[in-house]
Amino acid sequence: MSKVVKFGGSSLASAEQFKKVGDIIKADRERRYVVPSAPGKRFSDDIKVTDMLYSCYAAAAGEDAEKKMAAEMDGIKARYQEIIDGLGVKVSLADDFEKIGEDFLKQVGKDYAASRGEYLNGKIMAAYLGWDFIDSAEVIKFHENGEFDAAKTNDILKERLKESVHAVIPGFYGSLPDGTIKTFSRGGSDITGSIVARACKADVYENWTDVSGVLVADPRIIENPEPIETITYKELRELSYMGFSVLHEDAIFPVRTEGIPINIKNTNAPQDKGTWIVESTCQKSKYVITGVAGKKGFCSINIEKDMMNGEIGFGRKVLQAFEDNGISFEHMPSGIDTMTVFVHQDEFLHKEQQVVSAIHRMANPDNIDIEADLALVAVVGRGMKSARGTAGRIFSALAHANVNVKMIDQGSSELNIIIGVANDDFDTAIKAIYDIFVLSRI
Repeated sequence: MSKVVKFGGSSLASAEQFKKVGDIIKADRERRYVVPSAPGKRFSDDIKVTDMLYSCYAAAAGEDAEKKMAAEMDGIKARYQEIIDGLGVKVSLADDFEKIGEDFLKQVGKDYAASRGEYLNGKIMAAYLGWDFIDSAEVIKFHENGEFDAAKTNDILKERLKESVHAVIPGFYGSLPDGTIKTFSRGGSDITGSIVARACKADVYENWTDVSGVLVADPRIIENPEPIETITYKELRELSYMGFSVLHEDAIFPVRTEGIPINIKNTNAPQDKGTWIVESTCQKSKYVITGVAGKKGFCSINIEKDMMNGEIGFGRKVLQAFEDNGISFEHMPSGIDTMTVFVHQDEFLHKEQQVVSAIHRMANPDNIDIEADLALVAVVGRGMKSARGTAGRIFSALAHANVNVKMIDQGSSELNIIIGVANDDFDTAIKAIYDIFVLSRI
């Protein structure tokens, strides 16, 4: 067997955490490839190295750039030196910092600046383990338009990994065809780990973080929520989109093509089983629902027109108004004479009148009504398909909690139910749904 292991920023924030990671890696000889993030926060008021790099890069563009940049860079050097000294490893980053400083003054790009956190941490990790170091810029490739080039990356990385029994590949970044550094979105080290797992056809992709797996609900809303033992790719995709942040939502796709399971583990409690993310399973969920999550900050545009259902192309005309203004929609429940479009409020706010005018011009509706400050709650679970009365329980729980439901949308897969509520009712809605399915288990 072979395993790819990715460690998040909190797992590599200090020398003490680095040692925990080293012990985890050495405890299992099947852990062959490591994907490190940049050092995260050591304590609640600390600053992540990636954010320090952004500040340093910004300082390199202003007045007295070299002096201000040097002051910012000293703080970053100190963070890494603290780790190096704590590990007692013989590695120097002096040449790397000199080149980074030169490139910052040349303003080579924010993506380059952000990527150096993973790059430097990868060098320390490789030296600490005595493993090969593979610069992700050489093996993770993007198209000229900035889209990830999955096919080319897989071919290059697969051949490169054949040369290394053990290697460290920094997360978060790759390169464009001209060699310019390009990063994934924040949290993109998860994606790198998944890409590496696919390239080497790993048996397991372990993603180590500071929690013991995926939880049924957000711990900021629910006190000590139950952990999820097994979850499918589809379920996690739905929950990640709605705010679950334990794993980057795009990290699912590379391993999904190879059927590689992901195991979310806790660096500070390696003995915990964690959560298994799989393509499919015959294991039943502990509860009818697998998880409940949501997001605030939506608004709804309700369009009314008599005999709408008989007018060919009406929906296309309405959506064209949003497309022409560069606004994507989230959900679109409809009735016989009405259709409602849910969009992100911050995207829509400064273009609302242009969109309304466009809808009138293209679709000639009878009335348009806009409602702001809404939240969407997703109730997800493969067990809902075989459990009768799931929707009834949800709405009964919400009614009992005095939560007014603004919208209901259920996919044909019966994997999830989306509910629209007021922003102010968001936490109450999550608690009510969690209570009825997890605490009461009815």
